Amino acid sequence: MPAHEGHHTYDAVVVGGGHNGLVAAAYLARAGRSVLVLERLDHTGGAAVSTRPFAGVDARLSRYSYLVSLLPRKIVDDLGLRFRVQGRTISSYTPVERAGRPTGLLVGGGEDRTREAFARLTGGEREYASWQRFYGMTGRVARRVFPTLTEPLPGRDELRRRIDDEDAWRTLFEEPIGAAVEANFSDDLVRGVVLTDALIGTFADAHDPSLKQNRCFLYHVIGGGTGAWDVPVGGMGALTDALAAAARDAGAVLATGHEAVRIATDGHHAEVTWRTADGEGVTAARHVLVGASPQALAALTGDAPPAPAEGAQLKVNMLLKRLPRLRDGSVDPREAFAGTFHIAEGYEQLATAHAQAAAGELPAAPPSEIYCHSLTDPTILGPDLVARGYQTLTLFGLHTPARLFARDNDSAREALLKATLAQLDAHLAEPLADCLAQDADGRPCIEARTPLDLERDLGLPGGNIFHRDLSWPYADEATGRWGVETPHANVLLCGAGAVRGGGVSGVPGHNAAMAVLEADR
Repeated sequence: MPAHEGHHTYDAVVVGGGHNGLVAAAYLARAGRSVLVLERLDHTGGAAVSTRPFAGVDARLSRYSYLVSLLPRKIVDDLGLRFRVQGRTISSYTPVERAGRPTGLLVGGGEDRTREAFARLTGGEREYASWQRFYGMTGRVARRVFPTLTEPLPGRDELRRRIDDEDAWRTLFEEPIGAAVEANFSDDLVRGVVLTDALIGTFADAHDPSLKQNRCFLYHVIGGGTGAWDVPVGGMGALTDALAAAARDAGAVLATGHEAVRIATDGHHAEVTWRTADGEGVTAARHVLVGASPQALAALTGDAPPAPAEGAQLKVNMLLKRLPRLRDGSVDPREAFAGTFHIAEGYEQLATAHAQAAAGELPAAPPSEIYCHSLTDPTILGPDLVARGYQTLTLFGLHTPARLFARDNDSAREALLKATLAQLDAHLAEPLADCLAQDADGRPCIEARTPLDLERDLGLPGGNIFHRDLSWPYADEATGRWGVETPHANVLLCGAGAVRGGGVSGVPGHNAAMAVLEADR
């Protein structure tokens, strides 16, 4: 529906139809507000979409974002979403060669089995005991912090009192996470597995004084109050399809192919100028909620832009005829790939990769992590592919900042993908290339996306999947009551760049909607 038809003035115009914008639209429409969503692309969903990327192949993959941890059950229940997630029985597997012999660390499948895996790798009980203590601590923090994400922002001291554990506060909020990793663990591989949660989409060293790695780590261990990362049943598009349906059913108008180009506001009334293939139009609104990045928000309002953002990840989607056999014959590939399969993510390997990237070079041994969605949820594959044993693989590479692709994105992407797959092949009993399926044109079913690809395709600033560095989940002098406020009273940020944004959570969308409803009251 064209944005100029129907209402001349909306209670709320939402700029961007990603999952956060859809959450905001659904909440406001269910509260009886008139809502218009303006989406630049020809579909809603943003980075949380499912697509069939390989020609003639019935495989619907979570093309960009792919796992769920931070989405509160409250949002699913409040909006009546027909969406569910499936837990993974295996947390992770990390292959390594020790004393010339292929081995690895399998975490999951029960406490006894995990304890035995630690003992086999490290030669004793100490490392597993440290693992239990450390993640017992993060679990207690998660249970206290996660419920606050959909409440007004607590102050720093208030959150500290709520956590009620000074050691945990110091470990997570005050000292670089590298200090805790080194103090609690002695095995290089175990240290690396722990550190990876601090580096997802975040280019930082374990001891970075900015503590941006700590903020990334915190959000990766508090999800759902447990830190578990679950598989979206039906793919990530199942969530955004359900959100779009909830918003539409509640009365919101979803206008795709409508790019917002300007927001004019006096703090009480606003006008949003938008552009389509047929020309421009203007829609009036009492409130404007922006699901795009802080950079895009500044461009729309004419305000000074924030500091540039930079992404740091490689995303690779694959379809396989079969899972590859492992050099470590003690582990079934169906278990190894069901959780997070860590590659070149030992502690020293991560430090080396960061140093090389910081010096302007592609990492020689690129660190990455892989998982197989279809092992947990085969519904994303057509029945014929399931019957023939086909499987998906999703790879997420670390320490690949956008600056490394600025000179020649295509050649850098190709070189990085080749080096990344070589690191995986080193732990396989057969080349991954032999396992790749082919599309209808005979091409291997594999696609890679760099930060610059994500900036081009999705408008992510610098390809940053969080829109900017993650924030602490507490208030300071720069935040408002909900962490979504801007210099303009009736313009709110409801995207990943809001305080407590990042990841597939819907939290900024919920919080922006609550701020609007509070203001109306």
